Amino acid sequence: MNSAPSTPSWLLWLRNALILGALVAGAFWGVAELLAPPVAEAKSDAALAPAQWEDIQRAAQMVDADFATAWAKQQVQPVAKADDLTLVRRLSLALTGSIPSLQELRILESLKTANVPQWWLAHLLADRRTSDYLAERLARVYVGIENGPFLMYRRRRLVDCLSDALQQNRPYDQIARSLIDSNGVWTTNPEVNFVTVTREDNKGPDEIKLAAKVSRAFLGVRIDCVQCHDGKLGSTWKQTDFHQLAAFFGQADFNLNGLRDDPKQSYKVRYLGKMEEEKVPALVPWKPELLPAQGNPRTKLAAWVTAKENKAFARAMVNRMWALLFNRALIAPVDDIPLEGPFPAGMELLADDFLSHGYDVQRLIWVITSTQAFQMSSQSSDPAHPVTTVAENVWAAFPVTRLRPEQMAGSVIQAASLSTIDAETHVIFRIKRGIDVTNFVKRYGDSGEDNFDDAGGTIPQRLLLMNGNMITTNTSGNPLINASTRIGMLAPDNATAVEVAYLSIFTRRPTPAEATHFTGLLADAKSISSRSNAMSDLYWTLMNATEFSWNH
Repeated sequence: MNSAPSTPSWLLWLRNALILGALVAGAFWGVAELLAPPVAEAKSDAALAPAQWEDIQRAAQMVDADFATAWAKQQVQPVAKADDLTLVRRLSLALTGSIPSLQELRILESLKTANVPQWWLAHLLADRRTSDYLAERLARVYVGIENGPFLMYRRRRLVDCLSDALQQNRPYDQIARSLIDSNGVWTTNPEVNFVTVTREDNKGPDEIKLAAKVSRAFLGVRIDCVQCHDGKLGSTWKQTDFHQLAAFFGQADFNLNGLRDDPKQSYKVRYLGKMEEEKVPALVPWKPELLPAQGNPRTKLAAWVTAKENKAFARAMVNRMWALLFNRALIAPVDDIPLEGPFPAGMELLADDFLSHGYDVQRLIWVITSTQAFQMSSQSSDPAHPVTTVAENVWAAFPVTRLRPEQMAGSVIQAASLSTIDAETHVIFRIKRGIDVTNFVKRYGDSGEDNFDDAGGTIPQRLLLMNGNMITTNTSGNPLINASTRIGMLAPDNATAVEVAYLSIFTRRPTPAEATHFTGLLADAKSISSRSNAMSDLYWTLMNATEFSWNH
């Protein structure tokens, strides 16, 4: 048998050169036009209808008035409104876990609209990145980050299901009910994974874990603190309150058809001071009149949790969404809201609006982000009167907080790409991004659930930013994947190079002093190679600046 003729070495070299050339051309295609402000204007078609916008504005103004009363009592003056680019960055971090791309900033610069943040929010709510990111944040609340039982748990399916629901703007009470009273197989009915994640050692679901999740995640109440004895940590709850809530999951079991309720089963517990276990009735800890008389226990519980008269459900989502948007909860801890108050400014008005509009999550986001509290600057325009802790605590200035680990990783990766990394990006880059974010979060420190507690930065975290692979890889000289190299090679002048770097990393333009300083440093780079290296150094410096790792 004759062997196939070998390919000449020169032809292999030519093939590889053409492939490399195609990759380089693809990497640079469209990049040059991003380095300068756009000439053509983009259509502003991502916006609310006038009637919707007016209704949202009325709700936001009521919340503003509530805060104004609180500020007057505290004798605190609110700071001025933040500029558009700051609000764009703030919205992107909160809803996608990343800063906006240079490509997106160029689109915003060309809009035919006077309200850029409004257009940007409408765009983000229609973007799959938002529903994916918020779904992951909610999944951490519902099921944590553990893998759960291998054969009976599919976390990825649950996250995708939540993302679909958020993308479709499905009412939040429907989402909650589907998780609490779901039935079937965890692969075809993803909501079932809320229950199956608690299964251990071939037993049924863990009623204690599920009761704790329901009370914290959906009601914002830490009733699980009394599961061992009454009045723990000064709580007014009784041990019976918690275990009677857990009893709603006592009939849940698994069979060949997946998760089902078995009426023959019951929940039993040995209370503190008792010698034997006793059967526990399924009862709710407050507003028992809202519990339906008919239905299986989990269906009844789901109806009680989401009842309009059970306002704890609406408050819990308002507080969590506020925390996602501000990176700090309106009431902290985020899942420890007093049933009877007192409540801070804005809480009851937002909860009432959420209730009266059918638990519309997207509307809740619109109303919160339209408030003066969200749109304020984090800095005072008067150097003689800087923002105080008191002002931040009453939301008279936007609170400055550290970026969460996934926000840090997402922002580094996006800043290193001049074009937007979204659902339209090549699947290979999206897979790589997911792996890079996961690895960085594990090394940086993952708290699991979204608790919004600012524990302060650590020395290992700082060293990871300065010396870790995440920033080093995304700022080193590589024209195929890194923005710093492309800017160094394609920017028409040093001033443009510095401006583009600032927009890509800080979502703002440099101050005159910053522009003069860094333009001068780039002036020393005479060749394309040295200029690219200088841009890599500039990128590394800006990414390690405090401004980059904080939300403001």
